[in-house]
Amino acid sequence: MTQLLFQNATIVSEGKSSVSDLLVSDGKIERIGKGLSVPVDCEVIDATGKLLTYGLCDVHVHFRVPGRPDKETILTGSQAAAAGGYTTVCTMPNLDPCPDTPAHLAEQQALIDRDAVVDVLPYATLTLGRKGLLPVDMAALKPHVVGFSDDGSGIQDRGVMRQLMEQAVREDVIIAAHCEDNTLLHGGYIHAGSYAEAHGHRGIVSESEWGQIARDLELAKETGCRYHVCHISTKESVALIRKYKAEGVRVTCETAPHYLTLCEDDLREEGRFKMNPPLRSAGDRTALIEGLCDGTIDCIATDHAPHTDEEKGRGLANSPFGIVGLETSFAVLYTHLVCKGIISLERMVELMTDAPRRAFRISGKLAEGEPADLALFDVENEYPIDSQNFKSKGKATPFDGWKVRGRCLMTLKGGYRI
Repeated sequence: MTQLLFQNATIVSEGKSSVSDLLVSDGKIERIGKGLSVPVDCEVIDATGKLLTYGLCDVHVHFRVPGRPDKETILTGSQAAAAGGYTTVCTMPNLDPCPDTPAHLAEQQALIDRDAVVDVLPYATLTLGRKGLLPVDMAALKPHVVGFSDDGSGIQDRGVMRQLMEQAVREDVIIAAHCEDNTLLHGGYIHAGSYAEAHGHRGIVSESEWGQIARDLELAKETGCRYHVCHISTKESVALIRKYKAEGVRVTCETAPHYLTLCEDDLREEGRFKMNPPLRSAGDRTALIEGLCDGTIDCIATDHAPHTDEEKGRGLANSPFGIVGLETSFAVLYTHLVCKGIISLERMVELMTDAPRRAFRISGKLAEGEPADLALFDVENEYPIDSQNFKSKGKATPFDGWKVRGRCLMTLKGGYRI
C-alpha cells in the first residue's frame, strides 16, 4: 500500500483545528504533526488551503436494496457516499424484505459485503414487517446492526413503543424513531403553512411530528431507553428535546441539511422539494439552527432517499417523499452555515463526524493509530451543484444549480482512495 503524506492541511477533529501534516501508512493514520519528513516512495499531496477531516458519518440513509435496485444499490449508494466525503453510513430498513429477522438481514448483508465501498451499517426494524405491532427479537439481531428503527413509519401504539423501549434497555441498543402520528396527516404532503394555503395543497401539521416525540420522551424517561429522534423539523421538537435532555433523558436527535437551509418559502411545484418531514416555516428553521448552536441537536444526517426520475417528476402532490443528499450535504452546510458565520467549522465537522459516531457507538476518529478513513475538501473554490454528475441513481435535490464551496476532492477508506 502506498504511503500518503498530506502537507499543510487544515485538520479539524474533536472541536479543534490546526494546520498540520498527516501521514497515512499501512491503512492507518501513522503521524500527525508539522513538518513531517517524507518517507521513501511516499506520495505527497499538497493540501495547503484544503480541509482534512475524518470520514463523514451519516446515520440515516436509504440504499433501497433488497427491493428496489432501480432506485439505488449498495454500490451506487456507497459510491455516492464516498463522493460526498462519507466513509460510514447507516442504512434504514424500509426494504423488501425488511430486515426484521436474522435471515432477512442476511440478504441485505450479503449485498453489503459484495458491493459496499464504504462502511455500510444496517438498521434492523423495530417491529415485524415494519407494521408497528409485534416487536422484533432484538437479542437475535443486535450483533449485526447499528440500531433499530421502523423509519418511514411512526409507532402508533404507546403500549408497543413501551415494549420496544423496555426490550431495548435489556439489550442495551438504541431506538431511532421516525415520529409521525398518522391520525394527524389527513393526506397531507407538504407543511401546513402559507405555501400550502396559497397553492391549494394538503398540509401536514407540525404536531404530527412533535406530538409523538413528546409521547416517546416521556416513555424514554420512564424506561431509561437510549432514544434517537430522526430528522426533526419543527421548533416544538427542538424545545421538547432540549427540555428532556436537561432532565437527563438519554435522547439524541438529528436534523438534515435541507431543514437548516430551506423552508416553505423556497418550495416549488416540483418533486425535488418534497420530503418527509416536509420543509417547515422560517421560524422552524431558525429554531433548528439554534438547536445546532446550543447542542440540542446532536448530529446532521442526510436522509438520502433516492427515487427514479419518473417518480420524482410528478410534482409536489404526486411524487414520492424523499430527496438525495450524500453528495451535497457538506458543501451546502459549509457554504450556508459556516461561511455565513452561523456555526463554526469545528462545530459543523463535529456534527458530521464525531457526534454521530458517539451517539451510535461507532468506532473511529482522526487520531494516530486509527484507520485512515479521511476526506479532503476544497473550501476555497466555488462550483455549481449538478445532479447529473451524481454517483447516486437518484437525482432529485432542491440544491440543483446552487453555487457552493466545499467540494470533496478525495475520500480514503482504510488508506485506499475510493
